[in-house]
Amino acid sequence: MLLKALIAAAFIAIVASIAAGAGFLLTDDTRSRRLLVSLKVRIVLTLVLLALLLYGFLLGELG
Repeated sequence: MLLKALIAAAFIAIVASIAAGAGFLLTDDTRSRRLLVSLKVRIVLTLVLLALLLYGFLLGELG
């Protein structure tokens, strides 16, 4: 149950990072690095999500 909650939290964080990146893209000037930082956070969160999914499937907790 905890694993499913962690997967859901990672997915929600990825969606929030996408929304933040879109906001930064629309509002910031060209010298701002917030969009790049948002992309880096999204990449790390995606790797965490993939690791959680792999862990869950290998242990048999997800299917």
